Amino acid sequence: MNRLLGGVGAILLLALSLSFASLNSGQRVTLRLGVITLYGVPLTVVAFGSVIAGMVVMLVAGIRSDLKVRRILRARLVEEDRAERDRFVDRDQQELFRGPGELSDP
Repeated sequence: MNRLLGGVGAILLLALSLSFASLNSGQRVTLRLGVITLYGVPLTVVAFGSVIAGMVVMLVAGIRSDLKVRRILRARLVEEDRAERDRFVDRDQQELFRGPGELSDP
């Protein structure tokens, strides 16, 4: 069911993007970037370019926090593994088999 909803969502997003691009294909805007000014840039290029630029910015911003979380989880996993190994060591265990030359109990 989730695959179906994901596929429908992707198709709906694609249809909305195509309709936006077709309805605004003739619109031109002036893009002032601070250092340079671009004249006659299509509105669809500005819209889709800004979406892609936002995705790249979020990717770069998220890498640092992602690495921090991974480091914390890795340390927690090592600590849990160490605690689990200490918990399952039976210090009261007696030998089940006697060594060679030892007699069994009388």
